[in-house]
This record gives sequence, C-alpha cells and structure tokens, in this order.
Amino acid sequence: MGVNLRERIDAAPMSRFQWSAIAVCVLLNVLDGYDVLVMAFTATGVSAEWRLTGTELGLLLSAGLVGMALGSLFLAPFADKVGRRAMILLCLVLATTGMGLSALSQSAVQLGLTRVLTGVGIGGILAGSNVISAEYANRRWRSLAVSLNSTGYAIGATGGGIVAAVLQSTSGWRAVFALGAAATALLIPAVLWRLPESLDFLLTQRSLERLNRSLAAMKHPQVEAMPEVVPAPAGKVRQILAPGLRRNTLLTWAGFFMLMFAFYFVTTWTPKLLVQAGLAADQGITGGVLLNLGGIFGSTLIGLLAARFALKRVLVAYTVVTAALLLAFVPATSALAAAFALGALIGLFVNGCVAGLYALTPAIYDAPVRATGVGWGIGIGRIGAIISPVVAGRLLDAGWGPGQLFALVSGVLVLGGLAVHAFRLSPSENPAGRAPAASR
Repeated sequence: MGVNLRERIDAAPMSRFQWSAIAVCVLLNVLDGYDVLVMAFTATGVSAEWRLTGTELGLLLSAGLVGMALGSLFLAPFADKVGRRAMILLCLVLATTGMGLSALSQSAVQLGLTRVLTGVGIGGILAGSNVISAEYANRRWRSLAVSLNSTGYAIGATGGGIVAAVLQSTSGWRAVFALGAAATALLIPAVLWRLPESLDFLLTQRSLERLNRSLAAMKHPQVEAMPEVVPAPAGKVRQILAPGLRRNTLLTWAGFFMLMFAFYFVTTWTPKLLVQAGLAADQGITGGVLLNLGGIFGSTLIGLLAARFALKRVLVAYTVVTAALLLAFVPATSALAAAFALGALIGLFVNGCVAGLYALTPAIYDAPVRATGVGWGIGIGRIGAIISPVVAGRLLDAGWGPGQLFALVSGVLVLGGLAVHAFRLSPSENPAGRAPAASR
C-alpha cells in the first residue's frame, strides 16, 4: 500500500464503514470455523450410517483440510488478478455448493469429494478475508481486528458443535451440513453489501475511481492521483535456506508441522474419541464444543502473557501444559465434569500454541523474505494438519485406544515445543504482545 495512504489510515480514527468491513471478515471466519469442523461433530453419525473404519473416517476428516490447501495454493493467487472481494464471493459459492452436496451424499466417497470442494472454498476465503480485515484497520485497532478473526473461527467451531448436538438428535447428521450451506449462502449478500475491495489490490490495479469510493466511505479525503506503490521484494526459498537462516527455517517447519498435527488431531478427533472412551454421542459432542469454547480465549491469553514475558518462552510453556492436559484427558472421562473442564482447558492452550507460533515466526525473517518464510512454514504445517486425522484413524484400526492416541499427540506437542525452544532469536526479535494471526 502506498506509504502516505497507509500512514493516513493508521493515524485516523476508525469509521463505521471500516468496522463493518471487519465485522464481515469476522463472520466469514465464524462460517469457516463451522464448515471446517462440521465433519468432526458429525463423525459418529456418519460412521454409524456407513459403518466406516477408523482409516476411512480419518480420510473424511482430512478431506476438508486437503481442499483448504488446494484453495490456498491454486485459487488464492488469482485474487491478485480479479480482486480479493471477487475471490471471496466465488469461494462462498463453492463452499455453499460443497456443504449442500455434503448433505445429499449417498456414500463416503461422495462425502469426501464434497468436503474437498468445501475446503477449496474455505481456503480461498481465508486468504482474502484476513488481509482485508488488517488493511481496513488503523494502527490502534489492527491487533484487535486480527484477533477478532481468530476468535470468530473458534466461535464458529463452538456454535457448530451446539448445532450438531441439537440437529443430530432430531434430524440426523445431514441437517447439520444443510444448515451450514444455508448460513454460508446468506453471507454472499453481506459481502456484496458491506465488504470492500482490498486497498492494496486497488492500488496495484491503479483503480483511482474505486479507491476514492472506498476512501469516501471511510470518511477520508479523496486523492487526485494514484499514490506510488513501492513493490515488495520477492523472497526466494533458497534465501530462507541460506546458511544464516537455515537452522531457524528448518526449526520453523518442524514446529509448524508438529503443532498443527496436534491441533487438528485434537479438534477433529476429540468428539469421536470421547465416545470411544465410553461417553454417549451427545457427551462427545459437548466435549468438542467445550474444547472450541476454550479456544475462543486461547489467542487472547497468550497475547496478554506475551505482553509481560518473552513470547518464545510463553509458547514453549503452552506446549508443555497442553501435552500434560492431553495425558490426563482420557482418564478424566470417568468423572464427566472433570473431563469437560479439561476439554475447555485443552482448547484454550492448543489454540494458543498455534496462534503463538503464527505471531513468533515473522520475527525470524527480515522483510524481503518474511512472506516466503512464514508462507512456507504454514504450508509445511498444513501437511501435518492433513495427515493427522488419517494417522489417527489408521492407529485406531490397529487397536490403539483413545488414551494411547492422546499420549502420542502429547509427545508430538513436546517435540514441537523443543523446536520452538531451539529458535535463535535476538532479544529484539522475541516479540511481546504481537497480535496472533487469524488463519489456521
């Protein structure tokens, strides 16, 4: 974004138009939270109807994540040509279609394909909504805007669990997907009405008329000519693997892989594994709801702690505490209240682990290669996210119990914490109080 324009937005108070744009981005993240985890909350019903093995169910749980990766890799780049708002609208149509077809699926294969389609839409939405939210916030409120997006995801996941518990008992698992399709479709007019185009895109396209319309809506004076845009230097993979950065880059990849492996295991398999451990189906869903409810506060808490302590140390502590809670989770199912309380705490800490790593990683790289370094770290992390449900399903088929699976993930979290602990950061590069990123 042009330097003068960015400085003007940063210094000016927030207008109602800017807050409404951020609100729409938060709603997009709420729907993403619902759509991504709807498979986790319907896993017991889907598995029972088609008599799925653990491996087959794991593949279904991973299908949406595969779609998200495809959307991020192949759809999101087109936003630079057609605009982020246009891409979000297209992806909302894809996600709505995917959710609707999921409700009509007649086999596990059909459901897996429709989950991939839904994930493609979600991946494209996330790539645009988080950027727009940050662009339209001023300096004072940008951290809150980014954190609200992260909170929106957890709210959607929590609401999805509540809806799933109610609808499945009366109308079956298909109704949960049908409601998701309807809610996603309702966001299309909201985006058309209140979501503006990315300012950076308008500057890149040299669209003076559209830029001035956005500035007028923000109650900013219009510009007579397009501000000069200084192109950001492109980072290269070979640069982040150069001798001075190689150690931290490989540790970043290891940290993202293991923490996202653990995060998506916990969020996708917990409801099903609680049923395996002896709870009723509705109690398993309740455990998943409480886990995501705790996640609403996870990013906020790690941000508050990082305001007083080095973020790297806080993040390492988060991984150790989460690992300990996972070890205690399954034994606690003998006392329902204790299990539910532990579920909420696990949600709080495991969400904080991912949010903290998102916040810490940019400090490793200088500006010219920062986007490349962070982007590759997240990409490696998504591989962990995709294979996590599949690995859990295969181990379940091999005779592993819920307690053993949670113990395995506990060990993965500790390894992730060790990777973070091994980061080499100067005191000035160990940020405190930086807003966690919203994207998962």
